Amino acid sequence: MQPISFKNDLDAALAFDRQHIWHPYSSMTQPADVWPVESAKGVRLTLADGRQLIDGMSSWWSTIHGYGHPELIKTIQQQAEKMAHVMFGGLTHEPAIQLAQKLVDLTPEGLNHVFLADSGSVAVEVSIKMALQYQQAKGKAEKHKLVSLRHGYHGDTSGCMSVCDPVTGMHHIFANNLQQHFFADAPQITPEQPWDESDIDSLKQILLQHHQHIAALIVEPIVQGAGGMRFYHPQYLKRARDLCNEFDVLLIADEIATGFGRSGKMFACEHANISPDILCLGKALTGGTMTLAATLATTDVANTISNGEAGCFMHGPTFMGNPLACAAANTSLQLLIESDWQANILRLESAMLKHFAPARENPSVADVRVIGAIGVIEMKQPVDMKTIQPACIEKGIWVRPFGKLVYIMPAYIMSDQDIKTLCQTICEVLK
Repeated sequence: MQPISFKNDLDAALAFDRQHIWHPYSSMTQPADVWPVESAKGVRLTLADGRQLIDGMSSWWSTIHGYGHPELIKTIQQQAEKMAHVMFGGLTHEPAIQLAQKLVDLTPEGLNHVFLADSGSVAVEVSIKMALQYQQAKGKAEKHKLVSLRHGYHGDTSGCMSVCDPVTGMHHIFANNLQQHFFADAPQITPEQPWDESDIDSLKQILLQHHQHIAALIVEPIVQGAGGMRFYHPQYLKRARDLCNEFDVLLIADEIATGFGRSGKMFACEHANISPDILCLGKALTGGTMTLAATLATTDVANTISNGEAGCFMHGPTFMGNPLACAAANTSLQLLIESDWQANILRLESAMLKHFAPARENPSVADVRVIGAIGVIEMKQPVDMKTIQPACIEKGIWVRPFGKLVYIMPAYIMSDQDIKTLCQTICEVLK
C-alpha cells in the first residue's frame, strides 16, 4: 500500500484520517474537523495549504522554547546516532543520570529520588502506587484511599481517573469501575483575594474523619488545569501541607501542567514555599520534543518503600528512562535555566492582562484571569467549537477551547507582537 501524502493527495489523507484515526476526545461516527499541519517553527504552525497560525497552546503546554529549536534538534540527532533506547532494568546511561541530577537540584527541597516514566498519566499512576506502597510498608495497609479536590484533573488512565473530579472530570461514565476516593471542595479563594481559613474546612473535615484510611492527598498546586483552569490562593496549599503533616498523609503535587515556569515560579509549589512528598512532572520536561515524565519522592518515601515487604518499588515501564527523551530533557532544562525565563513569563503575563482586558466588556464573558504564562477567558455559556475554531484559524491563530473556557499557554519565546495579535484576535472572535 502506497503511503498517502499531503503533497500528492491531501483530500485522500484527510479522508483516511476521518475513517481510521481516533483523535483525543473524538468520535469516529461524528469526527470533529482536523487541520493538516505540514511543519512547525518557533511559535507558528504551517498548514498543508500554506497558511500559518500563531500557536497559543504550545502543543498542550509543552513546547516552551517553541518548535524546532536548533539545540534540541542537535541533541536528538546526536543521541539517536549513539543510542536511541536501551532497557533501564539493570542498565543505566549518562542522559538519565544527568537529568535526575538536574531535577533533584531544581525541584523543591527534599525530593531526592527520581522515577523516569513516559507520560504524565503514568507519572501520576506511579505517584499513587508510591503512596499506597509506602503506607503498606509502614504497616498501615488500611490507608489505601486518596483524597483529591473537586475540579481536579490528573490524567486519563484508570488510577488517574479515580482522582479526577467525578462530575466535571470527564470520567463519570467509568465510575463503577474505578477505586472510590474522597473529594474535598475545590478552593474558592483566588490568589489576589484575602485568605479565609474556611476555604480549607472541607479538606480538614475529610482528613479529621477519615485520615486513618487515607494514604495521600493529590493536588494541582495553585492552578487547576483541565478541570476548569482555576487559580487558587497559595495559603490553601500551605495549609494543605500542614494538614498532611498533622494527619500522617502524604502530599502529592501534580505539576505536570505547571512545572518549569508556567505559573511564574519554576514550580507552582514555590508560590506557597512548600515541598511535597511526591512530585509529578511531564509536558514541558523535554521542551515538547519527546514524551517523558518523572515522579520524584523524598528519601523517607523511597527508603520506606524499599525496606517494605516487596523490597522494591513495583513499577517498571518498557521505555522508562529513554535515553533519547532524557537527552532532550537535559537540553531543554539547560535552555530554560540559562534563559531569562522569569522576565519572559512576567512579560507574557503583563501582555495577556493588557490585551485580554477588552474581553471583560463582552456581555458573554464571565471572567478573565491570568497567572504567569496562562491566560483564560471564561464564557457564560459553553463555547461552540464548530464555530470558534474555524473562525480563529481564518484569522491566523490556533487555540483549543473546551467547555466555557478559551485559554492560551504560549511558548515562553513568543514575541510581544505575536502575543498581542493572539489575544486581540481571540477577543475579536468572541464578539
